[in-house]
Amino acid sequence: MTRHRPPGVFRRTASAAAAGALALAGAIALPAAAAHADTTAKGDVIANLWEWNWDSIASECTNILGPAGYGAVQVAPPSESLEQSSYYWWDVYQPYSYTLNSRFGTASQFASMITACHNAGVKVYTDAVINHTAAQTGTGYDGTTITNKYDTPDWDPGDYHTSADCPTSDLTIQDYSNLTQVQNCELLGLPDLKTSSDNVRSGLAAFLNKQIALGVDGFRVDSAKHIPAADLAAIVAKLNTTTSGAAPYVFDEVYPGSTPQPSDYYGSGDVLDFTYASKMKSAFEGNVSDLSSLESSGILPAANSVSFVTNHDTERNGLHMSYKDGDAYKLANLFELAYKWSTPTIYSSWQWTQSDQAPPNSSGFVTDTDCSGSWNCLDRDTAVVGMVAWHNAAGSAAVSDWSTKSSSVIGFGRSGAGFFAVNNGSSSATYTFATGMADGTYSNVIDGGASTVTVSGGNASITIPAKDAVAFYNSSYTCTVGCDDSGGGSTSTVTATFNEYASTTSGTNVYVVGSIDALGSWDTSKAIQLSSSGYPIWSGAVSVPINTSFTYKFVKKDSSGNVTWESNANRSATTTTSAINLNNSWNVADASATDVTFNEYATTDWGTNVYVVGSIASLGSWNTSDAIPLSSESYPTWSRLVIAPKSTAFTYKYIKKDSSGNVTWESGTNRSYTTGTSSGYSTSDTWN
Repeated sequence: MTRHRPPGVFRRTASAAAAGALALAGAIALPAAAAHADTTAKGDVIANLWEWNWDSIASECTNILGPAGYGAVQVAPPSESLEQSSYYWWDVYQPYSYTLNSRFGTASQFASMITACHNAGVKVYTDAVINHTAAQTGTGYDGTTITNKYDTPDWDPGDYHTSADCPTSDLTIQDYSNLTQVQNCELLGLPDLKTSSDNVRSGLAAFLNKQIALGVDGFRVDSAKHIPAADLAAIVAKLNTTTSGAAPYVFDEVYPGSTPQPSDYYGSGDVLDFTYASKMKSAFEGNVSDLSSLESSGILPAANSVSFVTNHDTERNGLHMSYKDGDAYKLANLFELAYKWSTPTIYSSWQWTQSDQAPPNSSGFVTDTDCSGSWNCLDRDTAVVGMVAWHNAAGSAAVSDWSTKSSSVIGFGRSGAGFFAVNNGSSSATYTFATGMADGTYSNVIDGGASTVTVSGGNASITIPAKDAVAFYNSSYTCTVGCDDSGGGSTSTVTATFNEYASTTSGTNVYVVGSIDALGSWDTSKAIQLSSSGYPIWSGAVSVPINTSFTYKFVKKDSSGNVTWESNANRSATTTTSAINLNNSWNVADASATDVTFNEYATTDWGTNVYVVGSIASLGSWNTSDAIPLSSESYPTWSRLVIAPKSTAFTYKYIKKDSSGNVTWESGTNRSYTTGTSSGYSTSDTWN
């Protein structure tokens, strides 16, 4: 939601009971820090199916998004909202209650949608409207009636900012350069929640945690700039880990303005990059050759942002492009998928003639998506689907071989992983490009493999139709949606997942670097950053060539860029045609390492996890902050494989951490174990 638009959780007395009702055996602990996107990972593309109903999203996950390789789906706000006879699209940004019966379907349909998407391998991110409640009184989609906008099923008048907090006479924002007004006054008359209050923070977190308990993986925070950054970070800190055991992924809407700044919100998650979308509009309505300087053009850092070409606000107010821009709009989306930067999103919604126009509906309730009718389903376009596969195959490979042929034609590679060329001109263009690709014949993913490109000596003569693109990548290409079966490229890759136990200090991250291009060819500036979501285990998936032997090592980089290498010898691995998992522990050489699977039978309360900690570095050296989290997948047995030194005697113990980080040690003396020279060791313990 943004400033141009016209005008729940539970009450505190009910929140504890409601949270208890949601409790699940072996449920999940709170994350220690905000989650940021792993921009080196495959499968990170977000399909923004804006204001699709739940049944349609479930179907799209199953039939399109999962097979195409999308990583996540972004969906509309799931709470009950204002219902009025005009059924405007922006009604959903006026929450009436935090029940999950909405204009998109029932709570049961919402839960079923999440399950269907997860079964298809697609995460679910919901739009979180937590800055405000509804400006207009009336009745909501679940029958809630509000007669006083400051008194709702979820909030009392004391939960909102008042004249004591907001300096304007009517409590609305009148000066968008005034930080106090932006964050303490009402956005277009929408009652502004007092997020500095811990009661409000807890209530909002309870609403989001209710969704997490159903399987929601993250949130796009609406109107985030109107919430003080410290308040939002405090709310995020109260969120539970997801059903997969990870911290929920949070990305914030910080609409352009003089205050506050996007960087203020990096502590609570990533930030939607409006400048990136503006650069796409400028380039594809002007000269695409300008994109050669994209990284220095003022866009947000890749590690802290989510990119997009348009969204529901900006396609209507003219700030960014829309489906009405035709081929240029699609080309901008293809470029976004090809260029290595931040997490990309693909926006699919309905066609409109009036800016306030509602989605196709029956008495306000959104009807099933019909991609052959009034909906615009860019996510399933043949070229877009092909580029999602291309994007996933290119992975973390750096941009290379940039070539500007004219103001309308550019091409670039991804260090041998793929090549992309686009022609934004009005007539076809033929050029010879240095691709950086291995010699061979490749399928053009833009047309679903109907045409091919031949690379010889690293070069290719490519004819690009007007307002079109050509793209191919260095792996076997299997088209999944809307294309033929003409087959693929010349070289295949496989996923290698690196898991490294490594304790770090604040501001220090862990990377993997190695002997092959996919691992930076021993160049630490090209090392692959691993995710800390499972700290102290750092993990990341990298696309590496099949049937290939390589060496690798882990490094740490602090906030100043200083690099610390592991002290052990180089590690080695060999791929086949199947995915591999490489489990390691900092400074424990492969030749001297074995594995121990710790199994602990322990019952827990909601929000409490079980960890193992012990006397050796691989078990945290008795530091509970570096204890290894065990998985609750087989609750009440908690388990995890740990890499430990061979022929080593050590002591260990299990601990529990609750949602506030309080540590409870099991009673009794320390446990002991001695590894041998083989592998496959395990324990079978019960909480004392």
